[in-house]
Amino acid sequence: MSNNLKLQSPWVTLAEEITQLFKDDPDITIEYTDDNPYEIKLFVDNDEKAYALMQILPTEKVMGNIVFKITVVPANAENATSKAAKLFETAFEGNPAFSFVAETDPGMLTIPATYVVFANKVVQFYNDDLSDYYRNKSTLYQEIARDVFGENCGVFFCTDTPEEEKEVEEEDEDFSEDEDTDIGE
Repeated sequence: MSNNLKLQSPWVTLAEEITQLFKDDPDITIEYTDDNPYEIKLFVDNDEKAYALMQILPTEKVMGNIVFKITVVPANAENATSKAAKLFETAFEGNPAFSFVAETDPGMLTIPATYVVFANKVVQFYNDDLSDYYRNKSTLYQEIARDVFGENCGVFFCTDTPEEEKEVEEEDEDFSEDEDTDIGE
């Protein structure tokens, strides 16, 4: 490791988290430059997705005396609103970082809950902030979503189960279906 230590600002980390969350989405182009390090812009080709993002993303994050702006720029200027589950579903449609959205019944809990489930994948990127010896940040999409959207948006962010675990669950379901047959026939 070199002796040329340069610490990365928290707004640069947030910009990188937002980039990691949306970079593989074909409908979104991200603009973040050194000319304006306190703002990131997401240019969204899909209007429905743009307005979903406008509803769920904060427009700014305050970090001490710095105000970091998050701007969503839709391709068209019509407005669309929906409940949280639909907004997140629309905003992340086609994005490989996203798995699905689930809602619970008010009967299960005292209030309904919305869960946004992200892919089970470790996200790693360069982050020169001393938190890692190699200057990397290793995190999960759910953690990035919590940082980007905040914990007070009324939605819970989760990580999907590993593929191997899903295969075992499917095998268990197949086995339990076989148990219903009568052996004495």
